[in-house]
Amino acid sequence: MRTIVWLLDYVYLNYCEMKYFFYLLLIPVSVLSQTQNNYKVAVVAFYNCENFYDTVRNPMIYDIDFTPLGDYKYNTAIYLDKVQKLSTVISQIGTDINRDGIAMIGVAEVENDTVLNDLIHSPLLIKRNYKIVHYDSRDARGIDVALIYNPKYFTVEESKPLFVVLPGRSKNARFTRDILYVKGKLDGETIYVLVNHWPSRLGGDEKSAPARAAAAAVCKVQQAEIYKTEPDAKIIIMGDLNDEPTSPSVVKVLKAVSVISDVKEGDIYNPFTELYNKGIGTLAYQDSWSLFDQIMITHPWLDKKQTGYFYYKQFVFNKDFMTETTGSFKGYPMRTWSGFNYRGGYSDHFPTYIVLLKKTQIYYR
Repeated sequence: MRTIVWLLDYVYLNYCEMKYFFYLLLIPVSVLSQTQNNYKVAVVAFYNCENFYDTVRNPMIYDIDFTPLGDYKYNTAIYLDKVQKLSTVISQIGTDINRDGIAMIGVAEVENDTVLNDLIHSPLLIKRNYKIVHYDSRDARGIDVALIYNPKYFTVEESKPLFVVLPGRSKNARFTRDILYVKGKLDGETIYVLVNHWPSRLGGDEKSAPARAAAAAVCKVQQAEIYKTEPDAKIIIMGDLNDEPTSPSVVKVLKAVSVISDVKEGDIYNPFTELYNKGIGTLAYQDSWSLFDQIMITHPWLDKKQTGYFYYKQFVFNKDFMTETTGSFKGYPMRTWSGFNYRGGYSDHFPTYIVLLKKTQIYYR
C-alpha cells in the first residue's frame, strides 16, 4: 500500500511531465530514489536516544547512575545491547525510500563521542561510513546533542555549540544542553542545521516554559544571523523540544507556521503540526501522546520548481518492533528503562524524519 501511495505522490510531483506518467507507474520505489531517475532522495531524521551513556564514571557530570555500581546497574552487556538496539532503528529509517537510509540524523541524550563512535561503527552501520559532529556541553547530566551524517550526501564546512542562558539564574548557576550549529553542503548545496534538546518540563509545563523559550530564542537569533549574509538560506531546525508544535516556544518565539500555504519568505514551516493535530506522537505519558520531536524548515525548502532539494513529506518512524505490544503501555515506544528496571527496549521516543527530493535531468522525446 505504501508503495502505491509513494508512486501516486511522485506522479503528482511530475504533473508537468505527463509524458512520463505510465513510465513512473512501472518504476519501483527503491529505484526512484536513485540518482539516474527523476529524483534524488535525501532523508533527514532526529532521534532521542534515551540515556545513551557509556559505563565509565565521569566525575565532571552526574552519570553515576549509569555505571555498574549505580542504581541502573548499567554494565557492559546492557551498554552493548543499547548500541545494538539504537543501530537497528537508525539502520532502517528511510530505507524504504532510499537504500542508503538517512543522509543525516540529529541525536539527543548522548553522553560523549565514545558512545557515538561505538554506534556508527556497530555492525549494522559501519558500512555507511557515518561521521559525527559533537561538542560536550555543560549540562549537569552530561547529555548532549550531536549530528551523524553520511559523507556520501553531506559534507561539513563549519560547526559550533550555541550556549543557552537560562532565565532567572546567573550564567554559571545552571546549564542545559547546547544547541548544535552545523553548516555544510548537501549534494553541493549549502544548508544549515540546528540540533536541539530543549530544557525539560521538570517542575511543570508553565514553570519550565521560560527555559524552553530561551532555547527557542537562540535558534531564532541564529536564523537571523544566517539571514544577514544569506537571506534565502535553507535551514533545518530539529530536536526534542520538550514542547508540542502548538506550544508558545514554537509558535510565538520561533514563529513557526503550521499551514504550508501560509509560509512566507523568512518564515519557518513546521510540518509536524499536521501529524500532532491528527493525534500522532513520538512519546506517550498516561495515555496521552506528545510530539516533542520535530523537524522544521525555512521557506526556501518549499519551492518544488527549484534545482536544489525541496521538502516532500514528514514521518514518525514507529515500527512494530519498537512498540510495546502488551500490558498497560501497549502502543507506547518500547523504552530502555522502567524506573530502574532494564526493559531492553530502544528508546522512550520514536524518531522523526523528513524526505527531501531533488529533480534530476529529464529527457524529452
